[in-house]
Amino acid sequence: MLSRRRFGACAICAAVGLAGFNAEAQTQGATTGGVTRTVLSKTEFPDPKYATILVLAEIAAGATVARHTHPGVESAFVLEGEGELFVQGQPDKKLKPAESFQIPPAVPHGVRNVEKPLRLAITYVVEKDKPLASPAPE
Repeated sequence: MLSRRRFGACAICAAVGLAGFNAEAQTQGATTGGVTRTVLSKTEFPDPKYATILVLAEIAAGATVARHTHPGVESAFVLEGEGELFVQGQPDKKLKPAESFQIPPAVPHGVRNVEKPLRLAITYVVEKDKPLASPAPE
């Protein structure tokens, strides 16, 4: 059974900005600009066109995840650390341990970390033939 802490870490991965990451690809422990993401599991669901991907994301202290979008829903849970979530069309949200958030498909968003590493458990339900994340204009 997945612990609450581990699930939260996956959520951060969703917010990490995995540009160029095809949902079919398996990237274990990939690091980009102060963000480390580890794919914990991947399943074809709800049908063969989609993949459900569970990710653990770690954002270094002071790091910022640039604005990006996903070709599906991102659901995240904060395992540890604090930060700020920026979602287009919504007020900025402070992130704290044991809190969660969801990002609808194709909505630009980003994350800024504060003092300590931020760990998220993220679940993506995305179209398999598209990049997991794409940069969004400012």
